[in-house]
Amino acid sequence: MTLAITHSELLDWYDRSKRDLPWRHPDVTPWQIMVSEFMLQQTPVSRVEPIWRDWIARWPTPSATAAAGPGEIVRAWGKLGYPRRAKRLHECAVVIARDHGDVVPDDVEVLLTLPGVGSYTARAIACFAYQQSVPVVDTNVRRVVARLVHGKADSGPASATRDHADVSALLPEDATAHTFSAALMELGATVCTARTPKCGVCPLSVCRWREAGFPPSDGPARRAQTYAGTDRQVRGRLLDVLRGNDLPVTRDQLDIVWLRDTAQRDRALESLLADGLVAKTSDGRFALSGEEN
Repeated sequence: MTLAITHSELLDWYDRSKRDLPWRHPDVTPWQIMVSEFMLQQTPVSRVEPIWRDWIARWPTPSATAAAGPGEIVRAWGKLGYPRRAKRLHECAVVIARDHGDVVPDDVEVLLTLPGVGSYTARAIACFAYQQSVPVVDTNVRRVVARLVHGKADSGPASATRDHADVSALLPEDATAHTFSAALMELGATVCTARTPKCGVCPLSVCRWREAGFPPSDGPARRAQTYAGTDRQVRGRLLDVLRGNDLPVTRDQLDIVWLRDTAQRDRALESLLADGLVAKTSDGRFALSGEEN
């Protein structure tokens, strides 16, 4: 079930109200947009923007990124979290520099062959870097479509087939499709939010959820993600020590950062070694990968 909407309502609103994000500027390259998409996965814009700016100034191209050591990459990733994304971005840069002439591919199927590039990222790059009319579906877009089209408070479990079909049906059939995709995402991020939607300032005149009287979600409430006490937090603490030292550190220097659960600490360190983010030196110390010598 789809819903005809006035595209100009959303496009006019986006033109007036969009956030001035640096990766949206016209002089930004497809590679720099790709970097932003890697960084923005599960990470707020406010944390990404300063690190993205520093990254682009230091490594403006795939080949520049590929030439950096993996330890440099993880160090520059800083507090963005999920540092495996940094490793995948570095691997992606190597492949693009080596196999694609230092140019990010514009084809979704080719993009999907790159390290760390999934369905969302491939379509986001095709859309935002190359202005292609492809459905780009993140959590915000799924929520907007659930309310606008299906009259539900939230989107429920993801379904790529359904979600892509829903968004494709909404896209304008002209050169504004990529801008419309950005506007739909922006609406979900700033107006049609999960907990406190600002329906009074929504630019769309038709919304089935609003027409139905804002029925609540018919599924179980989503549990907020926790961070404190998780393996992710321990991994972050261990990486903080390594990023803060120019030379390899001893096991004792790592052990002291997490004393409440030594088994969890050991598990976190082993996972960092297995992920290739941390390496062990010949004398038994630890460093960021590529910096162990």
